[in-house]
Amino acid sequence: MSNARDIIIRPIVTEKTMALQADQNCVTFEVAKSANKVAIRQAVEEIFNVKVVRVNTVNTPKKQKRMGRYVGTVGGIKKAIVKLAEGDSINFFD
Repeated sequence: MSNARDIIIRPIVTEKTMALQADQNCVTFEVAKSANKVAIRQAVEEIFNVKVVRVNTVNTPKKQKRMGRYVGTVGGIKKAIVKLAEGDSINFFD
């Protein structure tokens, strides 16, 4: 994965992640399944021009959903919780 935009898929914007961003200066992203912490750190620093202190990753499993009698699966994602250095921030609503 040479391209940083292939690693960072999208930001995850929920009430919980916004509270985490306000309290602890952490930003949450959906990332590629094959990305490791080092690649995620380099991609965030390259795209947003910030200093990353720590990266935590979470692999969420696939979930089974049903619509009436039909059963299907919703694909799992990999999330990265990125702690930024003090003084750095990422604002998604500019």
